Amino acid sequence: MIGLGTIINTLAVIVGGLIGMCFKNGLKKNLQDILMQACGVATIFIGASGTLAKMFVIENDIISTQGTMLLIFSLVLGGLVGEAINIEEKMDFLGEKIKKAVKAEKDNLFVEGFVNVSLIICVGAMAIVGSIQDGISGDYSLLTTKAVLDLVIVVVFASTYGLGAVFSAVPIFLYQGGITLIAAVGGSFLSEAIISDLSFVGNALIFCVGVNIAFGKKFRVGNMLPALIVPVIYHGIQGIF
Repeated sequence: MIGLGTIINTLAVIVGGLIGMCFKNGLKKNLQDILMQACGVATIFIGASGTLAKMFVIENDIISTQGTMLLIFSLVLGGLVGEAINIEEKMDFLGEKIKKAVKAEKDNLFVEGFVNVSLIICVGAMAIVGSIQDGISGDYSLLTTKAVLDLVIVVVFASTYGLGAVFSAVPIFLYQGGITLIAAVGGSFLSEAIISDLSFVGNALIFCVGVNIAFGKKFRVGNMLPALIVPVIYHGIQGIF
């Protein structure tokens, strides 16, 4: 069944969020703070390791770098486009609308949790590749693996952010479901090189999310999301010439 992977992933996020909320009620403020910092540091290293794994290449026992200009152009151009249309404001607005709809006006961490957790579980190669596989062949094995990982991640974040983390299930359903639908209609449209560069740029964004979680909001990561489009355009132009 095409789309089953996204459904499983969405349910895993909801279940993980609800489990995490059970822990939140029993945690003192100082424990919530240290857990938030721990999550932030872990996210920083996950993003950094994914980015550096792509950048550093060992040839003849010599370490060299690659993809530097692609990363710079992706983040700069993506950031400019994102700022122009103000994606983060729209994400915050959606979070506020959901917050009011579920009568959680007193939850000061709702929107922050919704936005940060949504970015962490949506930005990454597994979400893209798994959704494409699901759409093309109905193979949802990769998204099932991702669902297990997301469940654990959301348990941890929901224990500090609360209900906002649970509703990150909404954007992941729309995002992965949309990619699956496009793949089902249009077939395989992303090469391995494109997926690799998407993961490269996506991990840099995950690093920024980690900084925001650990040290307070330093980056408008939502407005940097168009950076993920740049590698696709780059490979499209490269294919023409």
